[in-house]
Amino acid sequence: MATAAFEEIVEDFEFMEDWEDRYRHVIDLGKAMEPLDDALKVPATKVDGCASQVWLHATVEGGVFRFDGDSDAMIVRGLIAVLRKLYNGLPLQQVASVDAKAELGRLELNEHLSSQRSNGLRAMIERIRETAMAQV
Repeated sequence: MATAAFEEIVEDFEFMEDWEDRYRHVIDLGKAMEPLDDALKVPATKVDGCASQVWLHATVEGGVFRFDGDSDAMIVRGLIAVLRKLYNGLPLQQVASVDAKAELGRLELNEHLSSQRSNGLRAMIERIRETAMAQV
């Protein structure tokens, strides 16, 4: 149950032969993302469990979930961009049912991220799920 935007990333990854190209693509996705307003970089939006600093800010309009985020690390910023493609635009009730591990597994991310980055990615996913569930 991935969004069309996430499916585009999956397709892009299929054309990239080595992980270095995929890694650069993730970083480029993060660079293309609008930065989070500094006013939203507060303790309430900070994600614990990440080696770098990460902030996620979610909104719900008309029952549709969206979030923005930012990080001080380029690769993590790219991972936020990937998660945005996975979750943004979903009906609020569907956010918790996304199998993020399986969807991200299609990108083979876990095999190429450090354990700290993988833990941070899990922390971001958990924050997204918790935030959505609190809105239901």
